[in-house]
Amino acid sequence: MAENREYKSDVFSMLMEDKENALAVYNALNGSSYEDPEQVEMCRLEKSISLSIRNDAAFIIDMNVSIYEHQSSYNPNMPLRSLLYVVDIFKGFFERKDLFGSRLITLPAPKFAVFYNGPRSRPSKEDLKLSSAYSHTDERPQLELICTVYNINPGQNEMLQCKVLDEYTSFIETVRRYENGKEEHPVEKAIEECIQNHILEKFLKERGTEVINAMTIDMTFEAREKIFRAEERAEGRAEAIVQIYKKCIDRGMSKEEAASISGITEELLASVAVSDAVLKNASKENAIH
Repeated sequence: MAENREYKSDVFSMLMEDKENALAVYNALNGSSYEDPEQVEMCRLEKSISLSIRNDAAFIIDMNVSIYEHQSSYNPNMPLRSLLYVVDIFKGFFERKDLFGSRLITLPAPKFAVFYNGPRSRPSKEDLKLSSAYSHTDERPQLELICTVYNINPGQNEMLQCKVLDEYTSFIETVRRYENGKEEHPVEKAIEECIQNHILEKFLKERGTEVINAMTIDMTFEAREKIFRAEERAEGRAEAIVQIYKKCIDRGMSKEEAASISGITEELLASVAVSDAVLKNASKENAIH
């Protein structure tokens, strides 16, 4: 399957590009004991939905297709995302076959998993269902997709017993520790520390530069989104304050009284374009009283 080069991979997806790592995670999740990494057939999802860098991975083992995604923010739309992913993969199995023929087209059995390591408190394990998004409930929805979310933060899902997931979690926690300490170059420092402690040692030595680039893009994107959300909230509050101020003026109050009641700031007041007609009407009413 062709690679979508519009996106870079995040650290988790880079880890899953290694067949040994993918096999280890698959065995941990499914209680299986596959040993040969060459049994893993890697897939590339052409229609990545990530806005910054791709955070997905897909591969086939013994006609089981696993679609994994990493999330640092809780997302209830994962079943819908997973549906788009699996359709993308299924297309490769019936593109050259007769969908109207009498022979059944064999498809790999899908398995959907999300690995969550964000700061928000979430259960150790939970199932998200596509049917939860339907406008009408049905005891037996004719199209269902269940996506299992694993919280891989420290102290969660220790029963998985997966070395690569444990070390990935340790690396992310190390990055966060340096970030929270307001250290410069937190990713670089985390990589150095983890290599010294033999955490993802081989991976970080070989792909350290890619990891730095990917995490820098991701952190920049997350920071930008936080700023946008804060600005949206601020704009919403500002608009409400302006409306209160205008209503006070419209009811005949002086600008000083309106400012006091609305709590409008001088900076915001300077940007308020109250029409001359409103101001004149307010002045006339004040003169009458």
